[in-house]
Amino acid sequence: MLATGDKKTLIEFRNVVKAYGDGETEVRALDGVDLTINDGEFVAVMGPSGSGKSTAMNILGCLDTPTAGNYYFRGVDVGTLYPNQRAMLRRHYLGFVFQGFNLLKRTTALKNVELPMVYRRTPGGERRKRAKAALEAVGLADRIHHTSAELSGGQQQRVAIARAIATEPALLLADEPTGNLDSERSHEIGELLRTLNQRDGITILMVTHEEDMAAYATRQVHFLDGNIVSDSATRIREAV
Repeated sequence: MLATGDKKTLIEFRNVVKAYGDGETEVRALDGVDLTINDGEFVAVMGPSGSGKSTAMNILGCLDTPTAGNYYFRGVDVGTLYPNQRAMLRRHYLGFVFQGFNLLKRTTALKNVELPMVYRRTPGGERRKRAKAALEAVGLADRIHHTSAELSGGQQQRVAIARAIATEPALLLADEPTGNLDSERSHEIGELLRTLNQRDGITILMVTHEEDMAAYATRQVHFLDGNIVSDSATRIREAV
């Protein structure tokens, strides 16, 4: 059951529009979307290709900006930030997991996880401590010195998740995190994400087209033609 009342708003869309083209050629990838996600939620974002879900993810990750409307992160209007401030928000508050893993093949799991902290200028000892803890959290304590090429697809995705959580982000954005995995490995990643959410309280937003993966989330938001057409949080909150 989704808790209410004791949760703070983490991110919010208010009438967000993302349009491409002008006049008769204009296409609205997002057409006035309202969305609120609280600290500690695990939200699956679903919808067919072209529905707007990836556009919403890019805006949430500060990789794109709305044409109109407002995106708030912990009450701050992200649209009022300078590019370097958005980059700082992305670097210090957001963690990313992608379908393609994006690991350095000849580099150890430990070094891959440390990499974002290098850019943040985290001291070496602290980097290693956090990287080891993150790899332990995803069940890879015994693989820290293996290179990516020596790991299975599921293990590589676990390394990618460890890299994302090592910086202790406020929000973990997972874009089709099981798209390159078989069903068994996919369910392992689903279980891991659920554990990180329930055990560690990490807020997760996962874009997926797989119903069985969405079932690991506590809330499902469905996009279609640039609009949210269903949000299970409404029904859950009504039942509280």
